[in-house]
Formats: sequence, structure tokens, C-alpha cells
Amino acid sequence: MNELRFVRLGFGADSVDYQEAWDEQRRVHAARFADEVPDTCLMLEHPPVYTAGRRTAPEERPLDGTPVVDVDRGGKITWHGPGQLVGYPIQKLPRPVDVVAHLRRLEEAMIAVCAEFGVVTSRVEGRAGVWVLGDPVEQRPKLGGLSLDFDPRVNDSEFDPRLNGPEYAPSNAGQRREDRKICAMGIRVAKGVTMHGFALNVNPDTSNFDKIIPCGIRDAGVTSLSYELGREVTIADVLPVAERHLRAVLENAALAPRTVEKATA
Repeated sequence: MNELRFVRLGFGADSVDYQEAWDEQRRVHAARFADEVPDTCLMLEHPPVYTAGRRTAPEERPLDGTPVVDVDRGGKITWHGPGQLVGYPIQKLPRPVDVVAHLRRLEEAMIAVCAEFGVVTSRVEGRAGVWVLGDPVEQRPKLGGLSLDFDPRVNDSEFDPRLNGPEYAPSNAGQRREDRKICAMGIRVAKGVTMHGFALNVNPDTSNFDKIIPCGIRDAGVTSLSYELGREVTIADVLPVAERHLRAVLENAALAPRTVEKATA
């Protein structure tokens, strides 16, 4: 068993500025690499901020010039803010590091959290994070009076939902009964130690995602526990549940190095 400690950095009125949390991640990361601290998960809430991972394309950023913090994690652009539970697991992994396995463990924990609150979630192949799956395409409501067979997002790589009315907004994906992300993931591994992590939408104002193309995905949207349940759920409700499931998954994981196939002559 791998000991995991939780550090609650701040929530609500005490939410933690992104740069401050990033600096703390790096401090704990260095201490974990030196075996001065055990595996540690920082739990917190951020004031409103957009952050962009290394793969973010220029056209996915806010159209109105809203500031964006560029970070060293994987993934693309997202929003953090009130009503979103953020967790940064800083964990030492065996080398060569299996990054995908670490990501899958975080997804597993968040799927269990959502299930405990009564929200069925899943993974989507090729898309990191935890998702509420939408209806089959043929059962979804029409957009703009057109059949989904003519949905411009399907075949137009330049289609921008931010310029085409609220019916295409990421925050309205639930009304469209499309796939919608409830928990975003973005991680980095340096010197065999993980950084960054997950952002679970508990009860945020999801319209903040409408300024960007969240995670670079144009044909799906975002949601929250509160929206899916039709009732208010708070960070205080979710925090102990999230810690319990993270502990169950991360402490009991059978960590193994990534399998490297040797080249044959």
C-alpha cells in the first residue's frame, strides 16, 4: 500500500490563486522526488481562471482576449473556478512511467465519486476525463431547425460554436442531450513524479466554458453534478467522498512500470 496524504489548500472565500497553487505543486513535487514527503494530493478551489495546456491551439482561446495562463500540463484549454473541485495528486511512479495508467486511475476514482451521488459516468475513447454520455444521435433534438445529419460541427473543421448561437454553447450540451464532460483531466510527469490532475464540476457556472472550446472539443459540452441531479450539490458535500475514493484507488494501486517493447533486429 502506498500512503497518500491530503492537503486542503483552500475553498470558497479562501480559494487558491492558480499561480500560488502551481508554485505549491512544484514545491511538493521536489519534496516528493527527494522522498521528504509521502504521495500527496492537494485539494482546492480556484478563483476564475482559464488555463491552457501545451496542445492548446490559438483558435481555442477566448475570442474577447480574456487572459489565459499557459501551463506545463498535457491537454488543452479549460476553465477553473468557484464550484469546481480541483485535485493535484503528486505521486511517485515507477519508471519508465505509465502515464496512461495514472490517468485511468484518476478517472476511475472520479467515476466512483459521481456514482455515489447517483450520476452514471463513463470514459469516452480517445478523450480524457469523465463523461456523462448523451443520447444516440438519432434521438437528440434538432439544432437550428436542421436534422443532426446536417449538424455543421460534424464535417466543418473550422466550425466555431462560440459564433453560432447559444444552442451550440458547451454549457447547453445537456439540453442537446450530447456527451458532456463532468471532470477534466490534465497531468504532467517529471522525474517520475506526477503533477496537475483533475477538475470535477460540482456546481460551477458552466457558461464560463462558452468563451473557449473546452479541451479543444467542438462536438460535445460540459456539465456538473448539480445539473445532472437537478439539485444543489456543494464542494463540502463532495470533498470527503472524493478523498475517500482517491485514497481507495491510489493507495491500493499495483504500480508497475510501463512495458517497453525491445526492438527486434
